[in-house]
Amino acid sequence: MPSGSSPVESDPKAEARAAAARERNRQEREASILNGLDDLDAWISDQVDRGLAGFAAQSTQVCRQIAQRMVDGKASGMATRLESLPARLFSLPESARPVAALEELGLVHLLAEAYRRQEALPVELKADVRQAVGWSVTRETLLADASATRVRGAWRVIAALSEVQPDRLRRLETWLWLEKLPDGFEHAPRFAVLIDFVPVATGAASGGYRVGDRIEAELVFYPSAMPLRAQIRQSLSGAQASDAPLDLPEHSLEDAYKLYERALCIRPWLGVWPFAIRDARIRRHESQLFLCGGETAKAVALPLQPAQFANASPLLTIEKLDAVGLWDGYRFNLCWAQTQLGLWVNA
Repeated sequence: MPSGSSPVESDPKAEARAAAARERNRQEREASILNGLDDLDAWISDQVDRGLAGFAAQSTQVCRQIAQRMVDGKASGMATRLESLPARLFSLPESARPVAALEELGLVHLLAEAYRRQEALPVELKADVRQAVGWSVTRETLLADASATRVRGAWRVIAALSEVQPDRLRRLETWLWLEKLPDGFEHAPRFAVLIDFVPVATGAASGGYRVGDRIEAELVFYPSAMPLRAQIRQSLSGAQASDAPLDLPEHSLEDAYKLYERALCIRPWLGVWPFAIRDARIRRHESQLFLCGGETAKAVALPLQPAQFANASPLLTIEKLDAVGLWDGYRFNLCWAQTQLGLWVNA
């Protein structure tokens, strides 16, 4: 400390005023969000009254309007969900869009109701609801949270995704698989996703990792009833390229789908959910590829993303494969497949 200087003393009155201002701002935002959700309820009722058969055709305009109302109400998460709804609908066959629109609007309504009743929810589910509506947890707050789940180990990159959002931010997702559960952490998450947002103008199109990279790191998971999103608290080594196979659990596609349904019961607005699968296969029906499980009447078959048709078609010749991928409730994004002929990754 320089000679003659003295430590800066805290001012209790100033700290109290700052805390009071933060609480006032929080209460104002809570009220603004609730008012916005009331408008959202009225909007959903209007769409249902008009009929959802033609909703998709006009969804771009009507969703943009209500999304702007959510922005004004400081419910940014809800705004993003609504503004991206038309793209999700148009990615489906035309015949499936009315039912999908009903499901999506139902989930938006459920989120709004959950937000109104958040004080009655378990702590982790309340955190999910608030984050989905628009409240964010800063990296500093997360890392300082002593109760947050922390998992240290070797993680493999199984998918690196990039998507431009309607707000002109690029969403970068890096999906990770924990190679081995640490001792005493039998129920720790095996999957994690790192999410970053960058302006489209920067030109950045990836999160800096490639599929197959191996990372020794400690991850901290955001509070959630079904933890997935995480931050790297400490990197223990740099990313190292690897094509070694993953040691996946003995889950059939049917087993993995049951785990998805269980997660959906806990968090109905789940969105994308990761699958780890053994002994699956790829089959084709006309111009659609499917990831298929067993041969029984209860066997599960999930349609692959149409954009994967050309890249995944060579897997039709493979009798069995072990796979990792992402299911959004409509289409399966096959990210990683281990076969007797070698490793396949989504290019």
